Amino acid sequence: MSHQIGQVPSPNRLADRAAIEDIIHLHCRGVDRADTASLKHCYWPEATAAYGKEAVPAQPFCETLAQAIKGFSGTHHLVSNVMINFSPDEQKADVETYLIAFHYSAMPDAGDQEMTYLGRYLDRFEKRDNQWKIMHRQPIMSWSQNAAASHDEKHPALSALTKAARYPDDPVYGYDQDSG
Repeated sequence: MSHQIGQVPSPNRLADRAAIEDIIHLHCRGVDRADTASLKHCYWPEATAAYGKEAVPAQPFCETLAQAIKGFSGTHHLVSNVMINFSPDEQKADVETYLIAFHYSAMPDAGDQEMTYLGRYLDRFEKRDNQWKIMHRQPIMSWSQNAAASHDEKHPALSALTKAARYPDDPVYGYDQDSG
């Protein structure tokens, strides 16, 4: 660890932390919106991902992940507790991020289902040309819960709200363009 936990970080360290957390958050958006371009942006070209028993090239995996996530009617990934351990030269970082992911499936024959996944991402980040990206990602599962869904989009308090969608139909894509 290149600094002690609890020690006041330098402005450069804070900037590096913010850049790493931006990538973690963009990855969550990429998954939830099934946005392959956003997912690929999070990884260096030669990066790997180990969502199964073996690591695979991350860039093609992003396409597989975006397609697989479309099998759910909706998903929502939340991250917290980001612990970053920078290398002594501050060009690499091991990052542990806690994760809760909600998966909703509208299933006409079997009834609506909810799956909640709780775990962590273990990431190796690298900094190149003042940009941080993932070199390797391995999700670690704590547990999951499966249940009949309680979603009621016709509830009077919710029925007027704009609904989330996949890329490019989600309102966030128009918001991103309008904001600059």
